[in-house]
Order: sequence, then structure tokens, then C-alpha cells
Amino acid sequence: MSNQMKIIVLLVVLSSVFSCVNEPKKAVTNTEESVEITLLDTLQLKFDRGEKWQVNDETHVGLLKMDSIIRKFKTDSQKDYVDLGELLSKQTSFVIKNCSMKGESHDQLHVVLVPMLDEISMLKESTTTSESVNALSNLESLIHNYFRHFKL
Repeated sequence: MSNQMKIIVLLVVLSSVFSCVNEPKKAVTNTEESVEITLLDTLQLKFDRGEKWQVNDETHVGLLKMDSIIRKFKTDSQKDYVDLGELLSKQTSFVIKNCSMKGESHDQLHVVLVPMLDEISMLKESTTTSESVNALSNLESLIHNYFRHFKL
């Protein structure tokens, strides 16, 4: 990833953190299952005492649209990964802009959302089909984990 793109990704992540409603961090409550997401070695996506985390409407709608965009893309004969990245980027911007979540559910959302931003950046920057296919596969896995761990 180029230095310029790393700066852009960092700015997007920072803007997402500051655009969301901030709340003091709370201690992690008992969770029964966790799935590791490779953002940083120390971050894990967890359930809320065995249940899915509650999200706001806009977050869920944005992720549903992202899933729909990917499903349509996979059926298209033309594979423009850069265009796919742009469409998905608009959805993540919508989710970030409309974030009203707070507390542990908000923090858990970021565990899955930040790596999504990285994969979308890879789609937009990729110079080879294999890089694009890998980024899309990783993104699909992250979206799957979102739906596994979050509910409306």
C-alpha cells in the first residue's frame, strides 16, 4: 500500500472514530465465543454474552447493501474491482457518517469495520487480479462475521 493511501486510510479511520458518539470505555463483559479478526493481534470480535451485538439501522442497511453489491458483482461477466471498491467505499462512508452507536457494541463494530476499510482500499488500488480476488475474499469473510456477530 502506498504511503499516500496509508495516510488516506488512517484519516478515514480517525474520522470514523471521531464522527461516532464517544463514550468512556467500559470493561469487557463476559463473552462466550470470539472470532479473531486480523486487524491487530490484540483485537477480537466477540459476542455480547453469547448474543449478537445490537447496531443502529444505518449500519445494518449499509452492510446489507455492501453484501448485495458483492453478490451482484460476482454474477457480472465484467469484473471491475476498482469500481467495486468505489461502490463499497460509498457504503462504508454512509455507515461511518451515520454512526450513532456507543459503548462496547460500537467498539466491536470497529473491530470488523476497520479491516473492511483496508480491504476496500486494496480493491481500489490493486494492480493485479489476484490481489483483487484476495481482497474481495477477505472482505466477504469480514461481512460474514459482521452478520454473525451483529443484529438490527
